[in-house]
Formats: sequence, C-alpha cells, structure tokens
Amino acid sequence: MSPKEVVQKFYNSDLANNSEAVDLCFHKDCSLSWHSSKGFNVLDFEALKLVFEEVRKMYDTLRFETSHLLAEGNMVTIRYTSYFTTVENPNEEMPLAHFTTIWEVKDDKIIKGFQMSQLADSSSESLNSF
Repeated sequence: MSPKEVVQKFYNSDLANNSEAVDLCFHKDCSLSWHSSKGFNVLDFEALKLVFEEVRKMYDTLRFETSHLLAEGNMVTIRYTSYFTTVENPNEEMPLAHFTTIWEVKDDKIIKGFQMSQLADSSSESLNSF
C-alpha cells in the first residue's frame, strides 16, 4: 500500500464508529505534534486512541472533506475540513474544524504527524476557502 493510500484508509475509516481505526492505521510508536486553537500538544499512540474514543462518544458521524492530498516519498500532506452530526441532531451536519496535516508513513502505518487546526464556523467564506 502506498503512503497516500495508508492516509486515505485512515480518513475513510468512519472514525465516529470504528474503534479499530487507530490500531489499523497508526504505528505503535507514533507521535502527532498538534498546533490547535487551544494550544500545542504532542500525542502518542495511546493519546490518539483516547481522542478517538471521545470522538465516538460525542459524534454520531464524522466526515472529512479533503481539498488537498499530496504525497512525496513516505510523506503525505492533507488539507481538509471535518464535519459532524450528533445523536441528538442527526439531520444537521455541522463543520467542526479546518486541518492541515503532514503525515510520515513507515511499514504501511502512520508513524509521525505535524498538524495545525482551527475551529470552523458556518460562514460560506470559511467553508469555501479552498
């Protein structure tokens, strides 16, 4: 599987409902350096699993709309907006955040990531910014 296919597999894995997505797509020694609107964090494999456990509790669906997916060697860059629905309101999909992430893939698993995110708003300018 190419590095680009590995990253696509992760983003297509129904993260709101798939408890095995991190196990299937991430190397046990992975790390994600994440600059968000709430500050900087470094997440390891166990921390990523916890993040997506929380996602599964909070959201009924989580969808990614990708604007860019570029690969060079074992590095993959993806730019996307995430959208969610909740159990309480399954008919209204809302934008969550805009992301740009650079992933490094090793042995068909994601091993390292560098991510920047910003909370999304519902304005058409924000959602059509790419």
